[in-house]
Formats: sequence, C-alpha cells, structure tokens
Amino acid sequence: MNTQFAQALFRSNGGFAALVLRVPVGLILAAHGAQKLFGWFGGYGLEGTGQWLASIGLGPGYLMALLAGSAEFFGGLALVLGLLTRPAALVAAFTMLVALFAVHIGNGLFMANNGYEYALTLAAVSLSLAIQGGGRFALDNVLLERFAGGRGQRIVTGH
Repeated sequence: MNTQFAQALFRSNGGFAALVLRVPVGLILAAHGAQKLFGWFGGYGLEGTGQWLASIGLGPGYLMALLAGSAEFFGGLALVLGLLTRPAALVAAFTMLVALFAVHIGNGLFMANNGYEYALTLAAVSLSLAIQGGGRFALDNVLLERFAGGRGQRIVTGH
C-alpha cells in the first residue's frame, strides 16, 4: 500500500476525545442498522424497512434498506473499533444526511415531531471523525504501522 495513502487513511491527530465520540455513536448506529437488517431492537427488518422506504419514495425499498442498514450496522461497528474510521464515518455521515433530508427535514428540528436534530447530531459527529480519524485508541493505528511502518519510518499517530 502506498505510504502516503496509508498515512492519509489511518493517521489521526485525535486522542482520547475520538474514542469518546466513536464508541457511543458507533453503538447507536450499529443498533439502528440491526433494526433495519435483522429486525432486532423492535425494528422491521429488511422487508418492513424496505416497504417503508419505498412508500416515501426511496426505492427500490429493499435495496435502500440493505444499503442504509449495512452502512449503519457495519459502519457503526467499525467506528466502535476505530477500524477504517474515516471511510466508515463518511458513509455514516452520508447515510444520516440522506435520512435528514429524505425523512426528517419537513418536521422541524425537534425529535418530538420526528425532526432532524438526531440525524444532524449523528452526521456532525461522523463528519468530525472523518476529519480527525479514530484517535490514539483505534485499530487504525495497527493498520498504519503495518502498511506505512516497517520501512524505516517513524509513525506518529497523535496524542
């Protein structure tokens, strides 16, 4: 792997704060994805979620449910682990922005009215993780050492 690419993908200037953001947001995203994919935690699974997505104009519904559920579930797990943090965070942010504009924007800000505050918060945190990376306590550091290290270079992963 190209050393510059590995540095850009895995290196982070984030420290402990990235962990504080990654873990709860990753768990929340993974739980929402599990609702869509598996019907866990009171969710409707792929069929039910797909039907609902198609009914609001996001079709084909089953495919959109599979994409959204996978982005949330697998992206959330990746965030918890700090594994491929930047790509996972970008996918999560994109998914939350689609939800914000396709579902929640017309309902105002507040969640009590099915508004967009929650999707906006998840998108903002995800974007911040995409910018700063997974931080000191992320598996990305192991990947960085493997792909960019071992070539006589000192790898700096932030503080």
